[in-house]
Amino acid sequence: MNIRPDPTFHASPKLAMEAPPESFAYTVLLSPDFSKPDALAVIDVKPDSQSYGQVVHTVTMPNKGDEFHHFGWNACSSALSPLTGHAFLERRYLIIPGMRSSRIYIVDTKPDPTKAAIHKIIEPEEIFRKTGYSRPHTVHCGPEGIYISTLGGGGKNGTDGPPGVFIMDCETFEVLGRWELDRGPQTLHYDFWWNLPRDYMVTSEWALPPQFENGIVPEDLLSNKYGHRIHFWDLRARRNVQTIDLGANHQMALEVRPAHDPVREYGFLGVVVDTTNLEGSIWTWWREGGKFHIEKTATIPPEPAAKEQLPPLLQGFGAVPPLVSDIDLSMDDKFLYVACWGTGEMRQYDVREPRKPKLAGSVHIGGIARRTPHPNGKAFAGGPQMVEISRDGKRVYWTNSLYSTWDNQFYPDGVPGAMVMANAKPDGGLELAKDYWVNFPDGYRAHQVRLDGGDCSTDSFCYPSV
Repeated sequence: MNIRPDPTFHASPKLAMEAPPESFAYTVLLSPDFSKPDALAVIDVKPDSQSYGQVVHTVTMPNKGDEFHHFGWNACSSALSPLTGHAFLERRYLIIPGMRSSRIYIVDTKPDPTKAAIHKIIEPEEIFRKTGYSRPHTVHCGPEGIYISTLGGGGKNGTDGPPGVFIMDCETFEVLGRWELDRGPQTLHYDFWWNLPRDYMVTSEWALPPQFENGIVPEDLLSNKYGHRIHFWDLRARRNVQTIDLGANHQMALEVRPAHDPVREYGFLGVVVDTTNLEGSIWTWWREGGKFHIEKTATIPPEPAAKEQLPPLLQGFGAVPPLVSDIDLSMDDKFLYVACWGTGEMRQYDVREPRKPKLAGSVHIGGIARRTPHPNGKAFAGGPQMVEISRDGKRVYWTNSLYSTWDNQFYPDGVPGAMVMANAKPDGGLELAKDYWVNFPDGYRAHQVRLDGGDCSTDSFCYPSV
């Protein structure tokens, strides 16, 4: 423990943007056929370094079949909240859940990221016993500890009771128990985030394990059985205060991104697909008159494609849906990035008017039908997936794998692991960096990226920008 707050904790988004740029990026790698253990890759992202854009260290796990997906830090700027007793924590440990195994790894990045090592392993039996949940997914560091969302309840199939959120101690990494006291109508889960001073949490919905672990279930999708609601919670009371149904055709309401400035009571939600027309969409929520409201504020159309360009799953539609798999919001709340994993497009929206997003930039790479190569000429399989924005908003990193079985359905030729970066212009516009291309070991796919010193997805701020 430090005797002073970690210098990578910032009281406001503005102060975070003024901090030194990132030096290392961490990326989780998964073995899609479970033939070898998953791993954590440490990448040098210092432009003046001789190893720029290269994997400089790998932490290989001792087990097979974990299916790494999302991960996060043990502590972040939320530790500066007046409600916390953890102001002197370090942003030191990465919390990496195995979404398929329900096992969690704690990786210590000190004293040097190139020497990162496993600190602790939490076996699935402990999580089952203390929470009744399975399939841990999103990791966020909060004032009271580490919050982890899950996609499954109890039982072998994860359908014995609803999934939810549990809390882990941020120093001992002991699983403490469920977070919810009153879940209201919430029965599915995916992402979550909050506004600490305004005292609310937002959660979203994907599906239960039988609907995603062996691939997408077309019959369930076309009959609108995937998640299509968003939930709002009283953060301190830990109870559901409002649920809004987007409409059953808006299937898979996934990533939630509240404004970073806690004065701004709005945020964004990405929806994967509309089953009536295959479009993807962005929604904006806000609170007014004591109630939450949400509306569709941007749509992304599908792209027509010849049958021979499409995987069997899509041949009957004659088009590629954008498949909005991730969104991310710049620290200054100006630009929203939208990953269209199906069409191979990364979109940049100007969201300074949050209910009127304006398309400000776009690049194509990969895609089911387009298969656009990188500017360096290399093939990029899959499409833009997990997005990570630098604190200063000038660089946008992303990877190309969604989930092993879904990769196989939509990209049957394979999704070799890759990570790229685009430069973002101050007033809008994106350009892929020709000199940034990360190669990963053969047989691995690349999923989420986290930056050292925090990033736009993991920090929640207690004080407004000035």
